[in-house]
Amino acid sequence: MMKSMRVLMLCLLTVPGVAAAGTAAQTMTHAGHSAGMMHDGAAQAVPTEPGQGAFAAIAEIVAMLAADPATDWQAVDIAALRNHLVDMDRLITETQVTAREVPDGLEMTVAVPDRLRSAALRMVPEHAPFLAAETGWNSSVTDTGATLVWTVTDPQATAQIRALGFFGLMATGSHHQRHHLAIATGQMVH
Repeated sequence: MMKSMRVLMLCLLTVPGVAAAGTAAQTMTHAGHSAGMMHDGAAQAVPTEPGQGAFAAIAEIVAMLAADPATDWQAVDIAALRNHLVDMDRLITETQVTAREVPDGLEMTVAVPDRLRSAALRMVPEHAPFLAAETGWNSSVTDTGATLVWTVTDPQATAQIRALGFFGLMATGSHHQRHHLAIATGQMVH
């Protein structure tokens, strides 16, 4: 039985997000055992895809918070994280963008109809300085009222900027996960 528990623990540690959560695997081991993941003393394979991206992001954060004894549960705001993930989804799936090449980069005009305006205003202007800080590229956003105009340029990265386009540039950077944790723990909202 002890060997089976070690095998199950190893399986759980390979699930994305659980390894990052550290001791969350111990909590999940108990839950997994209770849910019938053990069959005749042998560990069964554990699926790694939770079925939907926003759900996966929330599940990963919840596991990390549960694993951290210093979590301030009174400050935790999973609903704020969910709202941010909805903004991200709307921006990626519903936004219409027109791009044109400019010297050393790209100018992207983002249509912001009323139903997308708040999501676009929370996301694009907030991301532009992070992109600049992480890449060294010039990144600026202008709000014209009906559109957001985002210009990204760099003479050494022109081809990369143009190839990435709006959606690739929005996804560029390693700050997203830290940002999600900060939102969930009540440290930041946008």
